[in-house]
Amino acid sequence: MTSGAQRPFRILGLQQIAIGGTSQAALKAFWGDLLGLAMVGQFRSERENVDEAIAMLGSGPFAVEVDLMEPVDPDRSPSVHQPALNHIGLWVDDLPGALAWLAGQGVRVAPGGIRRGAAGHDIAFLHPKGNEAFPIGAGGVLVELVQAPPAVIAAHAP
Repeated sequence: MTSGAQRPFRILGLQQIAIGGTSQAALKAFWGDLLGLAMVGQFRSERENVDEAIAMLGSGPFAVEVDLMEPVDPDRSPSVHQPALNHIGLWVDDLPGALAWLAGQGVRVAPGGIRRGAAGHDIAFLHPKGNEAFPIGAGGVLVELVQAPPAVIAAHAP
């Protein structure tokens, strides 16, 4: 599967999990009211068909974002509420290097390339499934790679 080449990046830790549902209010009631996660932001994108509340688990450079996503239009794509565990986000120390290397290994990068994410970090997605050109997918899971800020990189230093 791999060429044996040195990996030019490090996955530092879990940055986020994204949970979708048809009712953001119900998601907030469970994750915020019942489990006590702090609601720290809101993000809406018509283009990405998402209205999301951003909750936080933990603090500092090891905090994990929990995105509670409701579709703007449940009949439109992407269907952020299906599956309910929409994607996981991983901190990476070199996003452009990671994407280039992974694509060189045959990993399918999802359309859209590197762009600014809801939390203000650069992001890109790895496709859940491979295709003819890039036969390696992420095992059925959408994976978001998130460029780690300097404080997170320093906290995860070897």
